[in-house]
Amino acid sequence: MQKSPLTYRDAGVDIDAGDALVDAIKPLAKRTLRDGVLAGIGGFGALFEVPKRYKEPVLVSGTDGVGTKLKLAFEWDRHDTVGIDLVAMSVNDVLVQGAEPLFFLDYFACGKLAVGTATQVIGGVAQGCEQAGCALIGGETAEMPGMYPAGEYDLAGFAVGAVEKSGIIDGRNIQPGDAVIGLASSGAHSNGYSLVRKIIARTPAAELPLTLDGKDFRSAVMAPTRIYCKPVLQALAQHTIKGMAHITGGGLSENIPRVLPEGVQCVLQPSTWGQTELFAWLQREGGIDDAEMRRTFNCGVGFVLVVAASDADAVLATLRAQGESGWIIGTITARPTADAHQVRYSA
Repeated sequence: MQKSPLTYRDAGVDIDAGDALVDAIKPLAKRTLRDGVLAGIGGFGALFEVPKRYKEPVLVSGTDGVGTKLKLAFEWDRHDTVGIDLVAMSVNDVLVQGAEPLFFLDYFACGKLAVGTATQVIGGVAQGCEQAGCALIGGETAEMPGMYPAGEYDLAGFAVGAVEKSGIIDGRNIQPGDAVIGLASSGAHSNGYSLVRKIIARTPAAELPLTLDGKDFRSAVMAPTRIYCKPVLQALAQHTIKGMAHITGGGLSENIPRVLPEGVQCVLQPSTWGQTELFAWLQREGGIDDAEMRRTFNCGVGFVLVVAASDADAVLATLRAQGESGWIIGTITARPTADAHQVRYSA
């Protein structure tokens, strides 16, 4: 018996849908173009020339995903902001070393390509790139039947930035007496969502709050990660910043030590920035102790800068002028040899 001929579509892959997505993405990517882009979406490789204003450019790269926050995107049918999360997680990491994000590439994988959903997601990626000032110059869409449940997808991406070799920020000059500045987060960003989802799942729907921090409940939970690049780069152009930390997985307790040199510790005062309604609800509903909150969530502080105490007010004024909310949240002190903790909390 002769078998009927097969096409790729019969196997579950729709090339026409992929072409339609590329056509939908191109105008989104075009909005992100900046100096240095030589060739972007559509080629086998994206071409980018490091801007000539750099004398000794050092490339800084970062990669990440969105994590289990995507499970809520599927459940609540909210796909327009997770692309911002994707960009934010990488460009904020690159920023920590003083680098200006130059370009971004994304990877979108699914079992069956839904062009409308994918366009929303990539639209968020383009929006994130605009916020960061970097170009969306390429990516990959993979339709893989049987690899993902219906209606689900995964996201990954990476950013490349540049910094003058002499301007790399590595925290080596941080010393006792320096001030710690915290910039407000927009919510839980993209970390701790396995715990967030567990708290939501065990809370009866009728007991979920209607609003948190001035937003409806789902919007508060899904608020996209704040992108700090433009205001922090402006501060870097005007002030000396000794060290920076992006508060991601591990929270305040585990991310700040990544930029501290030996012999010092950071003493934070949580009362200086207070607790948002979102984090208060998560802590109360989950019965989470303070230590667990601080090593899981950003707790309202998404980015940290360490500066000389004499510069703190001026740096903070520059950041606020750029639209950031921030506070002096602590200080750097000498760390006793026997003390294993590099972050401590005071009343």
